Amino acid sequence: MGKIYKGQSALRITLKTFTDLEGIEKAVILYRKPNKQTGEFSAAVTDPKEGVISHECIEGEIDISGWWAFWAFVTFADGRTAIGETAKVYVWRQGR
Repeated sequence: MGKIYKGQSALRITLKTFTDLEGIEKAVILYRKPNKQTGEFSAAVTDPKEGVISHECIEGEIDISGWWAFWAFVTFADGRTAIGETAKVYVWRQGR
């Protein structure tokens, strides 16, 4: 994977949950920015059998350089939830 830069919008965040996602209610990608602010990105199930979810970033979402943390949070139709392992990614400033 190449470097990710602050302000980049041509970016897809993809996480593998290792869980069958057939018939889920909702999937999101939770994040923690370098400044400790948390939030979530909407996610689409791109491969339900393999448990893959993705988010297509838009301008302004990747707005701080430094270490970001991303993890999956899935809600099943029966109300159960599953939380994925954290992936840490460094976001660079342009010119670095």
